[in-house]
Amino acid sequence: MRVVNDMQITDIKENSVFGVIGVCGVNGNLIARILMDHGYKVQATDMVDKDNCRFGSSLNDYPNMEIYYGEMPEDFISSSDYIIMPTQLIESKSNLFNKVQELGVPILTVEDIFKLFEPAHPVICITGTNGKTTTTTLLKHLASDNGLKPCEHNLANMQGNLADIPPLQARLNGDLSILETGTFGFEGSLNRLITNCKADVGLITNITEDHLTNSHDFLNYAKVKGEFVELLKNKTLIVNSDDPTIMSLLKELNYVGNLITFGIDAKSFRKSVKQCFCGNDVEVCEFIAGVGKYNCVCGVSYSQPDYFATNINDEHDQFTLVCKDGKFDFKLKLKGLHNIYNSLGAIIVANQFLGMSFDDIKKSLLKFGGVSGRMQKIGVIDDKKIMIDYAHNPAGITTVLKELKNLYGTIVNVITTSSESGMIGDMEILNCSADYSDYIVPASYNAYLCAKEALEKGLFVDKIILPENMPTDEKQGTL
Repeated sequence: MRVVNDMQITDIKENSVFGVIGVCGVNGNLIARILMDHGYKVQATDMVDKDNCRFGSSLNDYPNMEIYYGEMPEDFISSSDYIIMPTQLIESKSNLFNKVQELGVPILTVEDIFKLFEPAHPVICITGTNGKTTTTTLLKHLASDNGLKPCEHNLANMQGNLADIPPLQARLNGDLSILETGTFGFEGSLNRLITNCKADVGLITNITEDHLTNSHDFLNYAKVKGEFVELLKNKTLIVNSDDPTIMSLLKELNYVGNLITFGIDAKSFRKSVKQCFCGNDVEVCEFIAGVGKYNCVCGVSYSQPDYFATNINDEHDQFTLVCKDGKFDFKLKLKGLHNIYNSLGAIIVANQFLGMSFDDIKKSLLKFGGVSGRMQKIGVIDDKKIMIDYAHNPAGITTVLKELKNLYGTIVNVITTSSESGMIGDMEILNCSADYSDYIVPASYNAYLCAKEALEKGLFVDKIILPENMPTDEKQGTL
């Protein structure tokens, strides 16, 4: 194995000491815990003090790790057999990097950790434009509720799909890894991620537009998801077959493996168009945004999936699952067609790969109250329910508002998000909101500008309520 100073590692002795610099950072924290989980001695340091160590709580379960907060002992480097330090210190050839080099201590990178330690348990990776977080969290709940311990990164207030978190998380102690594996939409991003995760099972929730301006951009975005498909060839891939983009992608890539499909039986609420990889447009009679019944001239067409949710009730929280093993009635604590889709993916993995019976899955589903920020009820004022949802792309916003409209009738939508693609995306958010909201309060700066522009054009005049005071144009991410 190649390390920074060109040494080769063929065998790490059991009594080796690893020195981790930057243990309060994401990678340093996870790597130190991986090394401890594998029985190695770890001494760690960080320039921040203990009270300001952002992820310090995740280190509480490792009392034998020697941690030096706000200091680095004089002999820290020389007493370590290997050093792990932040990538930026290596790439910048910092003074600390040069000192380690002078002392001749091998420096290991995160890539070295991926090669040295492979996951010792099954790895399930979940991707898609919408539903990743809920499906991942639900599946973890099912596993935990039935006596299995999923690996957890335990990094406070950190998304599980960022940077190197998923592949490092997969190397921690546990019975299995259930990983949310998103992508920023650029070529190679999923390839590196899934390769390092060593996925055994993959699940794709859907592929819909995420503030994309034309069909060419959308197909390029879908091709990035194709990296996920390629790495799951000859393995198990579970997909939402109500999505024509997914099925078109599988045909384009000539997928060969254990393919399992899922979908629902519901009324179409509108028609839309998605582009097939054959170059033709496909009309979709949508159940939720982007998925439904479809038929392309190239042969990609809707068919009843392997796992089929039918007899869905009006509140969209009960259904009958039809599969090769029979018919099974399920009830969810969550509501919404999108959550039925999310539950189907989790049910398949739990039953087929974690060995859970449908009866046990039924009981556990009734205990799952959802994910923070996803159709989450946060209060009641004068009998009016106050809810929050983090949807910030057209498909997600349309699906959530449609479900809320179905459940509650009158909807006041307070827009606090701001699109990652600028004003074009913010106008899309406003347009989607107008489809299913009775009133719209633009409470982010860009939403306010879009609402003013719409009013000047005579649009949504009976829906938009402009607040008297607005925030500045400063924001963090999509909030």
